[in-house]
Amino acid sequence: MADEPLILGIETSCDETGVGIVRGHTLLADALASSVDQHARFGGVVPEVASRAHLEAIVPTMQRALTEAGVTIADIDAIAVTAGPGLAGALLVGVAAAKGYAVAAEKPIYGVNHLAAHVAVDTLEHGPLPEPSVALLVSGGHSSLLLIDDLARGVTPLGATIDDAAGEAFDKIARLLGLPFPGGPYIDREARVGDPAAIAFPRGLTAAKDLARHRYDFSFSGLKTAVARWVEARQRAGEPVPVADVAASFQEAVCDVLVGKALDACRSNGVETLVIGGGVAANSRLRAMAEQRAARHGVRVRVPRPGLCTDNGAMVAALGSHLVASGVAPSRLDLPADSAMPLTTVSV
Repeated sequence: MADEPLILGIETSCDETGVGIVRGHTLLADALASSVDQHARFGGVVPEVASRAHLEAIVPTMQRALTEAGVTIADIDAIAVTAGPGLAGALLVGVAAAKGYAVAAEKPIYGVNHLAAHVAVDTLEHGPLPEPSVALLVSGGHSSLLLIDDLARGVTPLGATIDDAAGEAFDKIARLLGLPFPGGPYIDREARVGDPAAIAFPRGLTAAKDLARHRYDFSFSGLKTAVARWVEARQRAGEPVPVADVAASFQEAVCDVLVGKALDACRSNGVETLVIGGGVAANSRLRAMAEQRAARHGVRVRVPRPGLCTDNGAMVAALGSHLVASGVAPSRLDLPADSAMPLTTVSV
């Protein structure tokens, strides 16, 4: 509705410079500039390269977003910016830019949590989030399960990765198989023509003794090692490596654990809605498996379209819009960039 506040969001936590503009739950603009190609030759994100790319991209990306939405900075009612977690230098670029625009346009500013924004972005497609909900966040740096009682004022962490995050494991296995960076989309593509039952890779932290201590936690380091040893054994024997089968079997192991623990969290907390967010949420097998298994347990799965799963400004604007609508006070102008911002902090 036209009387709802117009919120601008800025995202610079890693290698994507994003600026989004929303009104309520309506997305008006989602401009993005990626530096992923600059990192590809290193096989991972280089913080200094990412920071410099943000510096170069932030102003033109802002201009594209405003033009796409057909508004000016003066029309904006509040500015939201990712204050953490993320790469320190990258976060500083976004926070400094948001402060500059806020001062120049005399607008309130909201420093928000990147992970909570991955939950909030789903409201742009599916409307208000039922509370309580369970959120499964899976990306290059995070694999987390959260209980969402009140997204505006805090979330309850249920579990997290204790070593490699899911997205990180995808990148490492892709490199092992000779696939490009970032690995997720290429593993997904290969897996579509492979056999997910070809190789019995381990499911981390699912044995009874592990579930007693780490019921909702994730571990993909052992899986990564198992895949590497299997591939190395084939190579030592002079046998070809069936890339598609390895990709499909690895992907199946990751998705099996993610979906299994997420649905367990829903059942044990009496929750009927599971939200999946983060870059790995774009994975086709994860989305299909979650919907198939959730239907058997009466759980509704909400996943944003793939373009909104990866880092973007729209998700930050969506969380900012939710905070404003919930009456949360703006941040101070001296808000810090916190690379290790805890999940329990939604806004600073």
